[in-house]
Amino acid sequence: MSIKSSAEAGTSLPLLFDTHCHLDLPELLPQIEHHLQQARALGVQTILVPAVEQKNWLPLLRLQQAHQFAVALGIHPWWAAGAQREALVLLQQLGAKPEVCAIGEIGLDYALDEQTFSAQELLFSQQLAIAKALKKPVVLHHRKSMVQLLAELKRQQFTEGGILHAFSGSYQQGQAFIDLGFKLGIGGTISYERAEKTKKAVQRLPLEALVLETDAPAMPLAGFQGQVNTPSQLALVFQALVELRPEPAAELAAQLWQNSCQVLRLDLQSRLLGSA
Repeated sequence: MSIKSSAEAGTSLPLLFDTHCHLDLPELLPQIEHHLQQARALGVQTILVPAVEQKNWLPLLRLQQAHQFAVALGIHPWWAAGAQREALVLLQQLGAKPEVCAIGEIGLDYALDEQTFSAQELLFSQQLAIAKALKKPVVLHHRKSMVQLLAELKRQQFTEGGILHAFSGSYQQGQAFIDLGFKLGIGGTISYERAEKTKKAVQRLPLEALVLETDAPAMPLAGFQGQVNTPSQLALVFQALVELRPEPAAELAAQLWQNSCQVLRLDLQSRLLGSA
């Protein structure tokens, strides 16, 4: 599967928004300008970069000033055990900045050792409370934890919404998050033949609840296993979604763009990649 740039195709591509891409990680950061140029050439005009641990927050904010992508700050559950109390104070302070549009990547990962669960759960609860106090959406990580995420969202009566990153569930699971004001992050999973449950769900779920993502440098698409994923691959995720949905490609792209702006509360006319 391949896609031409707008220049090669002789047409203008639809605007695409990668709502989950870790540009600040070592696999992508050394060639960030190259990756951004490639992405722009294929229609990817804005990216949300979610931090995964405290040490990334300030460098990511400095990087954002140079490249004008969107930013989310949080502590990923993989780093829950090492999280310090002071980090939550700093998250409250930095999270209030207008350039921080969400708290994330936060969540629960029950594919990890069970001994980490209590630390994960406490940290998720604390970060969700910060997002609620700041009135900002969240970017949620999940593995074998949708039920527990939903329970905590309901317990805290969290109404700011956000994005369920890397949706790979059933129609019923997706709808449960949509009912709480969330969008579902659709990524490379739908390019795999084995992902029948998720593809059927994505066909049925309301278009107004979907957003696109790569999770670069992770989550490579089918045919790219073992390679570093990049934001330019979002064009292939979009193509895969076009093949699943009944809407024309232009309508699909326009609604996905609107969904992304809406859930992250962004005016993207002033936040296109490379804009001053």
